[in-house]
Amino acid sequence: MKILLVQDMEWRRKGPWQQHHLMEKLSLNGHEIRVIVFEHLWRWEKGPLFAKSERIEHFNRIYEGAEVTYIRPSFIRLPLLDYVSFLFTSRTAIKKEIAAFKPDVVIGFSSVLSNYWGMRYAKKSEIPFVYYWYDIIHILNIPKPFGPLALFIEKRIIKGSTHIVTINAALTAYLLTIGAPPSKTDTIPGGVDVGRFDPRSIDRQTTRQRFGFTESDTVLFFMGWIYKFSGLQEVADDIIKLKDRQSGLKLLVVGRGPGLAALKEIQEQQGAQNHIILTGYRPYDEIPQLIAAADICLLPAYDNEEMRYIVPIKLYEFLAMGKPVISTMLSGVMREFGKDNGVLYVDKPEAVVPLVATTSKLQWQQESIKGSEFIKRQDWDIIVADFEALLTALVQENNQAFHDVKF
Repeated sequence: MKILLVQDMEWRRKGPWQQHHLMEKLSLNGHEIRVIVFEHLWRWEKGPLFAKSERIEHFNRIYEGAEVTYIRPSFIRLPLLDYVSFLFTSRTAIKKEIAAFKPDVVIGFSSVLSNYWGMRYAKKSEIPFVYYWYDIIHILNIPKPFGPLALFIEKRIIKGSTHIVTINAALTAYLLTIGAPPSKTDTIPGGVDVGRFDPRSIDRQTTRQRFGFTESDTVLFFMGWIYKFSGLQEVADDIIKLKDRQSGLKLLVVGRGPGLAALKEIQEQQGAQNHIILTGYRPYDEIPQLIAAADICLLPAYDNEEMRYIVPIKLYEFLAMGKPVISTMLSGVMREFGKDNGVLYVDKPEAVVPLVATTSKLQWQQESIKGSEFIKRQDWDIIVADFEALLTALVQENNQAFHDVKF
């Protein structure tokens, strides 16, 4: 099967997310994969005003032997003009690839611009288009003034899609409220590479020693894109308040994003380098070791429109590593994990540290066991097999329909 994926997001340096695992695993199963993406992280780096198009063959991030063809259309490296220019260059690139590559299916991942063109040109070429949602783009990644326009376009894409897939039940329920037909909407949950995230194969002490953690320290851990509403600033503030009485409570943060500056300011102003540890971005290969160094993992984000319906893949990875999780009461997370599968809930970020302080080690161990049992059902191989079966059925149905019309 030939698969073309399109998205308005970075492919090489963010995540890896659902789409990376799915596409690379499908590549290993013998399918031919091409991705057309937007390098939106340019604002974090220096570079020429005009970014030329880029193409990389045989690319992979996670699984050795996987081969994905990476295509990044050209764009102008100026705020707003970057998306405006990508609107046109992505259209050209998608049209060109559909004509030359002749994919069996086109998949759009939680995006607006490229997904609209992907849907349009797939429809013109009588190719199935699958719209895959893992978060709510018109709220999370679109500037607020353009949110209503993005939602309007998303509804058009939904209407023109052959099938719609979401990453969790809460997101599916949300999509149904904005027009997704129940008959062509499915939920395929996130997964975890149980071989890579296996605590039995990792030396926890080596990583703890690297950061100066002692065995008596309690290390809270967060990884991922750091938004201003991630709740980490509040957790850091509470740790600073207690550092003289509970000097063994530490916060290890792995990642970057607009909320990182506030954490650095707290760390520097309070002289808290031993309590607030900020690693910045780290390669995916290091993540299992970093999680292993922790005692409790966090998702303390505010319950806002951006976070309410999503279920980050990192939660599956935390649980696979035998780590209990503290999350705020986000609908997507609560519906996915329930209240007895290794995740404890708080109503706000400020409640994280008090919960840690009042919960016994035995309770944390029990939550760890519950999470490990739950995650056994979330192996990526199982998730990919389900998705592969869905794509195969869509392609076969489309081919049969084309055959019936032709003959």
